Parts: sequence; C-alpha cells; structure tokens
Amino acid sequence: MTADTPADATMSPARRLRNIVGGSAGNLVEWFDWYAYAAFTLYFAPVFFPSEDPTAQLLSAAAVFAVGFLMRPIGAWIMGIYADRKGRKAGLTLSVTLMCTGSLIIGLTPGYATIGLAAPALLLFARLLQGVSVGGEYGSSATYLSEMAEPHRRGFWSSFQYVTLISGQLIALLLLIVLQNTLSETALASWGWRIPFFVGAALAVIVFWLRRRLDETHKAEDVKDKPKSSAVQLFVKHPKEAFMVLGLTAGGTLAFYTYTTYLQKFLVNTTGFPKNTATEISAAALFIFMLLQPAVGALSDRIGRRPVMVAFGVLGVLCTVPIMTMLSWVDSPLAAFGLALAGLVIVSGYTAINAVVKAELFPAHIRALGVALPYAIANAVFGGTAEYVALWFKGAGMESVFFWYVTGMIGVSLITFIKMRDTRYNSLITHT
Repeated sequence: MTADTPADATMSPARRLRNIVGGSAGNLVEWFDWYAYAAFTLYFAPVFFPSEDPTAQLLSAAAVFAVGFLMRPIGAWIMGIYADRKGRKAGLTLSVTLMCTGSLIIGLTPGYATIGLAAPALLLFARLLQGVSVGGEYGSSATYLSEMAEPHRRGFWSSFQYVTLISGQLIALLLLIVLQNTLSETALASWGWRIPFFVGAALAVIVFWLRRRLDETHKAEDVKDKPKSSAVQLFVKHPKEAFMVLGLTAGGTLAFYTYTTYLQKFLVNTTGFPKNTATEISAAALFIFMLLQPAVGALSDRIGRRPVMVAFGVLGVLCTVPIMTMLSWVDSPLAAFGLALAGLVIVSGYTAINAVVKAELFPAHIRALGVALPYAIANAVFGGTAEYVALWFKGAGMESVFFWYVTGMIGVSLITFIKMRDTRYNSLITHT
C-alpha cells in the first residue's frame, strides 16, 4: 500500500494507528495556533487596541476573534470541496500552511504605537487567514479520522480530534503559565506574547512534513461517477443532514467556547481572580476534559451516538445557568475549578463524538464539505461570537442574560439530537 492508497480493511493496525496519530498531531498544532490568540488576548489587546477600559480592549480583541470565525464558512466551503475532490491529505496539508502564515504575521506585526491602524488591520488579516485554515481543517481532519478508524472503534478514534483540539488549547495555556512565571508582567505585555505565535509557526512546518506522509482515505477516482462536491449539491441533495449539522453544532459549540476560551477571561473580569490563577484553573479543567474524550467516544461505540448527545443536551439545559451563576461569585480557586470541570464534563457529550456523527451522515463524495460547511456556519454565528456576546451583555450590566442564551441554544441542539437517527447504526462510511 502506497501513501496515496485509500484506507481499507487490509491495513495493518500499526499502520492505521500511525495515520490516526499523524493526523491528530497536525490537528493539535492547528488548534494551538488558533487558541494562542485567545490565551494571550489579555496581554496583547492593549498593544493593538489602546484604551483606558480593559473590557473595551477585550471586546475589540474578541471582535477580531469573532471575525476569524466568519471566515471559517468560506474556508470550509473552499477547502471542503478541495478535500472531496483532491483527497483528505491534500486538504490537511493546505490548511496547516495557511495557519503557519497567519501565526507568523501576528508574531511579527508591530503594535498600534508603532504603525497605527495598520497594526489591528494586519492582526485582522492574519486571523482571516487562520479562519480559512481552521474552516478547512475541521472538515478534513474529522473526515480523515472517521474514515481511517475501524467501524467498531470509530467513536473512540474520532474523539482524538477533540483530544488534540483541547491539547492545542491546553498547550497554549501551559505556555502562558510558563511565560507568566518566567517573564515579568511588563515583558510579557511588551514582547513575550509574541513567543507562542513563533512556536506555532515552527511546529506547523513539522506538521506539513508529517501530513505529506499520511495514507489517503479518499481519492478522486473513488467518486469519479458521483456528482462533484459543491455547496449546491450539499444543500439540494442533502438538506436534512446539512441542517442537522447546523442544529447539533449551534448549542454544542457555544457551550464549548463558553467553558474554554471565555472562561479564562470570565474568571478574571467577572469573578476577580488574578490572571495567572485564572489560567491555572482553566488549564487544570481542560486537562481532565481532554482525558474524558476517548472514554466518551468509546461509550458511544457501545451504546450509540444519540444517547450520549441527548445526555449533553439535557444536562446542559438544566445546569448551565446554575454553574455560570456560581462561577460569577465564587472566591475559592478549587471551587472554581470544580464548577468549570462540571461544565466541561457535560460538554464532553458533544465534543467527543460530534465529528464522527457528522461524518457518518454523508456519502464519501461530499463528506468533507458536508462536515465542514454547516459546522463552520454554526461556529461563526454561535461559537465565534461567544466571547463578544458575553462581554457585550456584561458591559450592558446584564451578564446573566448570556447564561440563559447559552441554555437556549443547547436546547435547540437537544431537539436536533432527539430527532436525528443514531449514526452508530446507520453510518454512510462504508469502507475501512
């Protein structure tokens, strides 16, 4: 079997594992680069957005973060089609190249005091590039891992997409902790925040090489007699599945970004913890969250996908407001950690298996686009705006409204989970 031969049942377990690990490693670096922005926002926001009001600075930086998400549907559309027509490996390789470029731009861009409005403009451009990259990355990696895994272990292996996604976020936070403890506050705010973007760019080069060595799961000749992948084909021929992806993603992604990227800022800006304490709480909770993903994925292989996702929906609706309310006034780091972890345990019912659920909904010739585009649209509307909406409500003196907003969107996803078929027993992934 060559590196371009699609995966099938004859592939050795060791080779299959190598491909899954290789694909996952690339996903880790992609998401490290993406989340470095969120992890270091507290330090670089004043460099690009001078203001006397810390909330206003964070709001501006969050707006750029949200705009990056708006590019994800475009990236998902372009690169989803590319991965369906040229192969998953080609899509994975291109996405990491774009991410590397965006990281370098952020790391090298001078601040507002040096080049004026060009500074936030270049920051915005870099995030647009990274948004295109991540938009393509999700569809390609979710599809690749789902297609590479054996049918009876598909939930388990596909969960590694979020293991590596969380790992990327966690490594960004751990790097922040290291820099907080080795650099002065002044040095970190002046130039130290640039370090993770240079690290991410360097790692992306390594990943580019790794991804060139992966086995392919899907090639153009496999679907030569099928309609070409396109957005029109997706929404005309598979509208039910596309809207299911939109529905199940809406609440899941909003909850995920609330308990991950926004949590660190919430603990500082609302609860009143020092920056380093908030970072440590977030990192500890995320580490355990990461370890949960394969267990929940394996559970879905035994009992089905739908019961796991319904559990997330029910618990999310019942517990979001109480958890966030208690987090807003708690004064113990240990208590804050426990509450944050409780929220993340609930969210695991979505994160661990959402990739495989989406991949199992679509046939091969349109799978990467079907996974990527509706997901990216929902991410742009709900996930990418989570921080901005939360900070807006806080600025308006109505922070608790955001908690109810998250609850309502989880409710929308719950309805979708209840109505959809269980893809564990009705998968359209037919090879492996």
